[in-house]
Amino acid sequence: MSADVAVVTGAGQGIGKATATRLAAGGAHVICVDRVADSATRTAAEIRARGHAATACTADVSHDADCHEVAELAGRTGRLRVVCNIAGISPFSTGIAHVGEELWDRVFAINVKSVYLMSRACLTHLAAASDAVIVNMASVHAFAALPESAPYAASKGAIVALTRQMAVDLAPSGVRVVAVAPGAVDTPSSYTGALGLGASTTELGLLKDPVHLGWLAEPADVAAVVAFLASPEARFVNGTTVVVDGGMLARLPTG
Repeated sequence: MSADVAVVTGAGQGIGKATATRLAAGGAHVICVDRVADSATRTAAEIRARGHAATACTADVSHDADCHEVAELAGRTGRLRVVCNIAGISPFSTGIAHVGEELWDRVFAINVKSVYLMSRACLTHLAAASDAVIVNMASVHAFAALPESAPYAASKGAIVALTRQMAVDLAPSGVRVVAVAPGAVDTPSSYTGALGLGASTTELGLLKDPVHLGWLAEPADVAAVVAFLASPEARFVNGTTVVVDGGMLARLPTG
């Protein structure tokens, strides 16, 4: 019997790497997709060193041809059941008044267009599975704003809307589509974003302490939720965005 296959984009670091590792531990053969060849290769090698199955794949998921190459590789590997669209960039210090058109287009190409391209490229394989799932990576920035984050916030809001639309359009194919909206996670982009705001993660109140609402989580905390949503146990979850933020959005600001 062919192995269940999961495609994970942005698998070279952060949430993408944690998700690839978690899905592989659950028995999937993971196609570790990243634009940086060394990063994809490193993640796949670490997974195999743990005794699980993984294949590295270098691709720019904002390009249609690259997405089709990923889909073909996944189809040759086994039964493609899961696609996790996690690749993204988060350039902060980019307010609407001064963000350049080129950067705006790049953010939307990598964060949003890639979701459409990769999902479309994989659809024939996914439709052949009886319990296929697409998991898209949104953000709390889709629901609340920080200063100077216009293209990133807009792109993550687009992912929330696109996830709903994909769930409606792909339901006849038997493909579920859900999104995850993480809060603060201990990834390189979180520290870069904090620096863009002129502060450290600690100064922003992002502490590695679950007692604090909106605490700074590990990538594995988000990967665990992605793995659940991708599993048959989550078959009744469709067309929605699950917020995974340690309570960040729960509290009204005061004082």
